[in-house]
Amino acid sequence: MKQRFFRQDDDRKIMKWMRKDAVVAWLFLAPSAVGFALFYLVPFIMGVFYSFVDSPVDRHFAGLDNYRELLMSESFRKAVTNTFYFSAVSVPLNLTLSLGLAVLLNANLYLQKWLRTAYVLPLVVPVASIVFVWQLLFDWNGSVNAWLSSFGTERVDWMKTDAARYVIIVVYLWKNIGYNVVLFLAGLQQIPKDYYETAHVEGAGRLRQFGSITLVYLTPTMFFVVILSIMNSFKVFRETYLIAGDYPHDSIYMMQHYMNNMFTSLDIQKLTAAATMMFGCILLIVIGLFALERRYRQFME
Repeated sequence: MKQRFFRQDDDRKIMKWMRKDAVVAWLFLAPSAVGFALFYLVPFIMGVFYSFVDSPVDRHFAGLDNYRELLMSESFRKAVTNTFYFSAVSVPLNLTLSLGLAVLLNANLYLQKWLRTAYVLPLVVPVASIVFVWQLLFDWNGSVNAWLSSFGTERVDWMKTDAARYVIIVVYLWKNIGYNVVLFLAGLQQIPKDYYETAHVEGAGRLRQFGSITLVYLTPTMFFVVILSIMNSFKVFRETYLIAGDYPHDSIYMMQHYMNNMFTSLDIQKLTAAATMMFGCILLIVIGLFALERRYRQFME
């Protein structure tokens, strides 16, 4: 009886301590929670609400009329097509190149530390400087055309032809590969070297080791990198806008261009409807990736 009494008393003390600890934790989290609600959650809810009304002033319920107008808009369909094409091309390229570079940098490579620093530098360079450099490279009288003309090749108007799409992809890769390389390097360094030594003793080649050990243990990191790369591919508007302006070539007219133009014309209904659809698409992609990752983990177990 005495042991049960003391045990119950200890349980009460632990629960009381946990309640106090939870109160202190919520007090520290309160400023961040208030800021998140004011600047993210409330504006998002208001945006979804405005996408279902005919005017932000009258606020008469319009149902799905704004979404129907969006789907009938040629400029909106063009923006959606270009955005998803850009993500479908740039994200796999980003994943492949960053993983390959991380594997190389994880080995005993000459100037390893300097190369790691070089890949991270684009993350700290101001966007305005980046845009200025790329404008100098791909202008009609820029360095790339000067180099091509020296070999007898005709100049290319990079930002006013379909080639603009590939320029933006290169800019995106240059800007984002470094961060992914850092993440992959962290994941690679967590894999015990004993696994590779055992596989080598058993006769497994490098490709077999890469497929059976590296990719398996990098799955959580790769999953995070894919989500991060998709999110960054939807945020390429800043560089595109600074390089090509409000109305760029049709091949690089993205969703953010469409929403920016709707904001300029104060068409709040179409702006919020487009933003809501964009959020829904990203959410579906992330949910699908979570489902694939869960199935893969179950398969490996």
